[in-house]
Amino acid sequence: MKKSYKAAAILLIVQGGLMEFSVFIGVIPLLLLGVEQGTISEHFSFIVPYLQDNLYLMMVMSGVFGALRLIGAIGILRDRLWGLALSVINCIVTMALMISLLPAGILDGIFSGTALILILTAYFGTQKISDAVAEAPTRVEQHQ
Repeated sequence: MKKSYKAAAILLIVQGGLMEFSVFIGVIPLLLLGVEQGTISEHFSFIVPYLQDNLYLMMVMSGVFGALRLIGAIGILRDRLWGLALSVINCIVTMALMISLLPAGILDGIFSGTALILILTAYFGTQKISDAVAEAPTRVEQHQ
């Protein structure tokens, strides 16, 4: 396995475990203690008012993203193609959603963007665009 895959997996584990899944774990004591959502919203801010108004739902959603990110990273570390695909999807979705999650989305974007670059450079290596385009007609003919 290439070092770039391992580095990407480690980034995804840090992002998924520390930044996202831990937020989900944090919602459990808040709910058990009966802390009102408005109290929590005073300490965190998001650019989108809907997310600010539904912070507990946002924390649960963070757990889903964190779990998927951890599963994808484990798949990469176990040299599974599905882990690679899941991680690429996670990174792309995060990059698309990061603007809605500002200011926290900046750090998400840094982690996901870096992991995506590492995954893509490991997968495609030094292959040139011109070589891939030249091979495309051959591939189409082979599938017919």
